[in-house]
Amino acid sequence: MRKKAFKIALWFSVIFIVVIQAFQIDKTNPISDPELDFLTSAGELGRVGNILKKTCYDCHSNQSVYPWYSSVNPAGWLIRDHIDEAREHLNFSEWTKYEAKKQDHKLEECLEEFGEGEMPIQGYALMHPEADLSDEDKQLLMDYFKTRRAAIKL
Repeated sequence: MRKKAFKIALWFSVIFIVVIQAFQIDKTNPISDPELDFLTSAGELGRVGNILKKTCYDCHSNQSVYPWYSSVNPAGWLIRDHIDEAREHLNFSEWTKYEAKKQDHKLEECLEEFGEGEMPIQGYALMHPEADLSDEDKQLLMDYFKTRRAAIKL
């Protein structure tokens, strides 16, 4: 009896996994004006820009690159939800739309998140080893965020 129940549960699981693949996420990035971008607004395309692009831009911009496993649900649903939430919190592609006070606050949050080791999130760094920053890279970003913050006229 247990063997039969196990086989039925296994078949239902397989059918469920196959059926949910029909509900794929939208991987289309919103169209954005490059002039609104965080890096463009400061003319920063050097090392800081490279670090931000490989560490932050997949989730916190309109330039997300979806990995192959985003085509496999439920992973795709989780990734889409994470990106939507990240963009809602901070979207580097829409940086210059933010008022000066909001820019200052977002930079303050960036300093806190990197300073406390909260960003990049552990799961992202695990799946994207290039985003696992050295202490030197973290310090470079934090120094840059401080410099950008000091330049904001409130």
